[in-house]
Amino acid sequence: MNKKSGMLGISGVSSDFRDLGAAAAEGNERAQLALDMFVYAVKKYIGAYAAAMGGVDAIVFTAGVGENDKGVREKVLANMEFLGVIPDVEYNRNGPRGEEICISKPESKVKVFVIPTDEEMAIARDTAEIACK
Repeated sequence: MNKKSGMLGISGVSSDFRDLGAAAAEGNERAQLALDMFVYAVKKYIGAYAAAMGGVDAIVFTAGVGENDKGVREKVLANMEFLGVIPDVEYNRNGPRGEEICISKPESKVKVFVIPTDEEMAIARDTAEIACK
């Protein structure tokens, strides 16, 4: 359960989204199912948090998948107009990587950002703080 569940368990391929995307593009139905389930779960969380908070000002994509998988971002943002999200699909597809960018259109009531992370630095800072106490 600890090593072969999640995306790997569903897809039978990998837990790496790059591998899943490639396998899905080659027609692997289980890889496509894993990606579809992930997108569904993210959309569900956005909707739940929007309801709990009475709306949202922004949606932020970050870390590995959020920063790098333009297709997943596009699918997550599809049909979110009811929430005030108007994605700039072309900019999402063709915009720069590794930079903070806004992938919503100017008229979008909810802004959508891609913000790179430096997870290793965050871990190092947390470790130093704990170790120096």
